[in-house]
Amino acid sequence: MAGTRWSGMHKTIKLLALSTALTFSATPLFAQDSASGSSPKVEASASTTSQYGFTLPDGVTQSMLGDRTIDALAVQVLLDRSVHSPGVIDGYGGGNTDRAIAAYRRANGLGEGGVDQDLIDSLKSKEGSAIFATYTVTDEDAATDFVTIPSDFAERAKLSASGYEDAREMLAERFHMDADFLSALNPDADFGKAGQTLTIVNHGDEKLNANVARIEIHKDTNELAVFNDKDELVATYPASIGSTSFPSPEGEMEVRAVAPAPKYYFNPEANDWGPDEQLTIAAGPNNPVGGTWIDLTKDGYGIHGSPDPSLIGKTNSHGCVRLTNWDAHELAEAVSQGVKVAFR
Repeated sequence: MAGTRWSGMHKTIKLLALSTALTFSATPLFAQDSASGSSPKVEASASTTSQYGFTLPDGVTQSMLGDRTIDALAVQVLLDRSVHSPGVIDGYGGGNTDRAIAAYRRANGLGEGGVDQDLIDSLKSKEGSAIFATYTVTDEDAATDFVTIPSDFAERAKLSASGYEDAREMLAERFHMDADFLSALNPDADFGKAGQTLTIVNHGDEKLNANVARIEIHKDTNELAVFNDKDELVATYPASIGSTSFPSPEGEMEVRAVAPAPKYYFNPEANDWGPDEQLTIAAGPNNPVGGTWIDLTKDGYGIHGSPDPSLIGKTNSHGCVRLTNWDAHELAEAVSQGVKVAFR
């Protein structure tokens, strides 16, 4: 975000394996987004078998999914685990999922195409077939201090932390899920109650196991692409990248530093928008730059998280490269000072 400066859980999850007696046929990419080791197997309902043979585990019904499809959900989860991120997992698919499918196919030599036998086979062989898991809310979760985030920057600057607003938001972000989807899977749950068991997705672990050598920012596809020291494409993420009014920089630069819990400094002299006073907004996931800032060698620009993951790849930024908080965290853990960053 141009004109700003920065400063600087893993829980036990039980997997619910999907039954996958798969049959295949080619299918187009998913429709546009909506508005927004072996695992222990469980009995699945035969009435919820999908086109590709995926079935829902016991306790999850198609009526709970609504208009979401099992196939779209399964592909999103497996892509998330593959570090070709679909962004928010919502079960609908859409532009970010289509982008991730294309990137995964490119990185794995599958050629152009959508959801077909080659894609499903490859994802399953690398990421397994467990799509759902269960999670038990901990005492630590229940004791979290939540805050109400004002829309006004001056009021936000009065907060001591830019934390989560409620337990549902916190857990949905932890599991890379759309909050409404988390509620749909757990309609009667108290997300802030210790001991509450939840059905969640078997999301990625936020670990990019690669020697990151360079990053490309693709403005035309709203994509951040990561390459290793063998110049192999190893990860991609959906991104919000500048705008006509607030364009992203051009050319090449480098990673200068990483701030894992950045404060946000607003300077009205460096911005044509916002309040007319200098403000400092406390660190936290609902900070304007999210929970992570990767500083670039062009002053005021960086790669960072977002307080609203559902908007990534669908809205513009103020010049920086905006990712979901979990994708920004994953990338930040893998980069080092001097990594090349090119805007294409």
